[in-house]
Amino acid sequence: MLKAAFPGSFDPPTLGHLNIIRRAADIFDELVVVVAENRQKKYLFSAEERISMMKGLIADRKNVTVELCDSLIVDFLQKREIPLLVRGVRGVDDFSYEFELSMMNKALDSRIETIFMTTDPEYFVLRSSSIKELASFHGNVAGMVPPLVAEALAKKFK
Repeated sequence: MLKAAFPGSFDPPTLGHLNIIRRAADIFDELVVVVAENRQKKYLFSAEERISMMKGLIADRKNVTVELCDSLIVDFLQKREIPLLVRGVRGVDDFSYEFELSMMNKALDSRIETIFMTTDPEYFVLRSSSIKELASFHGNVAGMVPPLVAEALAKKFK
């Protein structure tokens, strides 16, 4: 059984995230969506809210689960015996950043492999930070996030 993990802050989850999740779920027997909780980062949505949104968004995928990670991703993967990380990349800047992270993870545990998946072209410009900014001005985010997330953003910026 081939298991993989797709980590991210998902603050908020975007259609680009869901694109990667759906495609990875078609490739791997089991995919764990890992909601990161970094104590040094300020989030719009709490970890519980992000987990709840992600669970709602992947409910139709029987081979996808959602878990919280408040430690190094390498430690998380080791405990769960997950050998693969899936990382979504939109362009060269993403790839450069993700490549450096993959090298650090490889240095911490040589058994962990990282697979890079490019986003589908229609999601190329989606960034959670830009979506949050647009939502803060009550802009239309409908083409960028699922309806469940659009509603949660509207409530946050009411």
